[in-house]
Amino acid sequence: MTLTPQASSFAHDHMFLGASHDENGRRTLWVVALTFVMMIGEIAAGYVTGSMALLADGFHMATHAVALGIAAAAYGFARRHANNERFSFGTGKVGDLAGFASAMVLGLVSLGIAGESILRLFQPTTVAFTEATIIAVVGLAVNIVSAFLLAGNHGHHGHDHGHSHDHAHHHDNNLRSAYVHVLADALTSILAIAALLAGRYLGWVWLDPVMGIVGAVVIAKWAYGLMRDSAAVLLDTTDEHVAEEIRELLETPGDVTISDLHVWQVGPDARAAIVSVVAAANVTADAIRERLAPVHELSHLTVEHRTA
Repeated sequence: MTLTPQASSFAHDHMFLGASHDENGRRTLWVVALTFVMMIGEIAAGYVTGSMALLADGFHMATHAVALGIAAAAYGFARRHANNERFSFGTGKVGDLAGFASAMVLGLVSLGIAGESILRLFQPTTVAFTEATIIAVVGLAVNIVSAFLLAGNHGHHGHDHGHSHDHAHHHDNNLRSAYVHVLADALTSILAIAALLAGRYLGWVWLDPVMGIVGAVVIAKWAYGLMRDSAAVLLDTTDEHVAEEIRELLETPGDVTISDLHVWQVGPDARAAIVSVVAAANVTADAIRERLAPVHELSHLTVEHRTA
């Protein structure tokens, strides 16, 4: 069916990808490549030197490579299907699904590290301190480079719409998941280096598994935070900051009462809202939309209007 000119003026797409979607995808691909190369290097070095520590870390890094690969694939899938009508509100939340999956992988990694560390605490094993330290330092360097590649768009920043409150900008949970995996690797490398040096020069062999347990706890905490935030998006929880702003803009003049309000995230920078109002006779649906124009996060707005 061909839309009339008037109908066409109201038509809109459902492209709710983040402003830095493609750039974040390229960054993540670079990190996947670095992680994969480092993984191969550690596994090869482990076989050559006979170091079980290096082999274990290499296979541990393989889990991160898989998780980072999920993040990169999510960026590609979201871009390819951005205009697919099968997705009612676009593919802006594909990254949150990938973030949730990565958080689960990260949680399993933390359990594996904790279990292996507890076992080694009671059953100490021989550690190739020199080889393991060299590889750990190289791994840390790779993680630092990867962190710089991913840094910049994963955090929060505040902004003001000219009202009495500021609220946080929701970040890209897919990029955040990749960033957390890199931080987890960096943390384990730092703790490993400290433990290996202490073991080599002070004879504190017990410090290696203790550091492993500490790292596992920190990683588990990061995984829980990422899982909680991405699950909230997937379950369409109400964005209270935007909802509060909508209530303020509509009800403050005193001629509109909100009877029902739904506000949820459909992309890293996009929110959708369904607003049901009971308004004075002189307040039209178009007037409601004009009042909500300052809410820049609103990318999809449905207004149900009833006259009081």
